[in-house]
Amino acid sequence: MDDSRRKKWVAWAAALAIFVVLMLVTPAIPQDEDYHDFADQRTLFLGIPNTLNVISNIPFFFVGLTGLILCHYKDFFRLSSQGELWSWTLFFVGVTAVSFGSSYYHLYPNDATLVWDRLPMTIAFTSVMAIFIIERVDDRAGTKSLAPLVIAGALSIMYWRQVCPIFKLSFP
Repeated sequence: MDDSRRKKWVAWAAALAIFVVLMLVTPAIPQDEDYHDFADQRTLFLGIPNTLNVISNIPFFFVGLTGLILCHYKDFFRLSSQGELWSWTLFFVGVTAVSFGSSYYHLYPNDATLVWDRLPMTIAFTSVMAIFIIERVDDRAGTKSLAPLVIAGALSIMYWRQVCPIFKLSFP
């Protein structure tokens, strides 16, 4: 293994070790119950509680779906690599999933359903990080970082849920 590759492996191992140590030594931050006290708590349409909070997530579905279609439509975005295509695809999957996860959370706002609000956002955010690396640093490094970033983001949400018992997944 050449020196350059060894340095990259050491950097990845160090980043992973730092991530794990931080996850273990950082105390969980419980969510303030007032967080779920929305400004609009009316039931305006079809008996949907918090109606405006729920339906405000509909645009995420259409933006995400449009982005997914355009990513794969005759090179609309003129993406430079397969890694960039995968990263944008995963970003738009995350945006589309936000419409469902956030709607579910706003239907039943509590600490347990908050996980479903934050998980799709985390997928979208971590995909954007990979896109930044692809476009600004190195295509290959960004492509290789996509899966670890998304997995680390999802694990952070699951860790948060497991460490704080109030964040257990629930389906009312």
